[in-house]
Amino acid sequence: MVITCISASNIKHAVKNSTSLKTCKIIKDLLKMKVSDHVDVEIIPLVNYELESCIGCGSCFQKDVCVHDESFNRIYQILVKSDALFIVSAHYAPIPSKLSMLLEKIEQLAFLKRFNNENYRSPLFNKPVGIVAHGGGTEEIIKYYKEPVLDSIWNALSYPVEMNIVETDDEHSNGVILPVKSVKRIDTSIFPMQEYDWSDIKERLSPLVSNVLDAVLK
Repeated sequence: MVITCISASNIKHAVKNSTSLKTCKIIKDLLKMKVSDHVDVEIIPLVNYELESCIGCGSCFQKDVCVHDESFNRIYQILVKSDALFIVSAHYAPIPSKLSMLLEKIEQLAFLKRFNNENYRSPLFNKPVGIVAHGGGTEEIIKYYKEPVLDSIWNALSYPVEMNIVETDDEHSNGVILPVKSVKRIDTSIFPMQEYDWSDIKERLSPLVSNVLDAVLK
């Protein structure tokens, strides 16, 4: 079983402290714990890729790749060969720009084929995907990340891509949102310092990871 986890953060200076990347590593640990050695997990940090915006040229209709973006093609081939995906995204405006570019091209590849042949199905059709959102909000306000983050990604991966977007539970129908424990201002940085309860986050992620695995094994 091959599962890919996309870390959508654009923040280069965060390096290994990126919340998106740490979350992907927790998902990887949970997958290994649940299915032992029977899963190969690849983490894709989008911050390491130089993606190009879709210009709507239509060349992908015949070639099934983006002729202008080899970085996208490398990522897309990994996704196509995976049995399931996870996407971990911070709340930006509304989502990180590289994730937006990736989703736009995935949608365009599927749309042009589907528009010209209604029987066409994307290589990602019905592939399980778990969506994880996070931001600078504590428990009281994380519900406001659903529409800009979870729903934006859900919309991109729905028709015509038609991935199997896995729910966490009855309350969270299209993913899970992670809160910060506290946000502090420090004198040595212009950026806020966010503290997380990583044990709590692991518990919040566990049901989604289990549900994605169940979807793969059906």
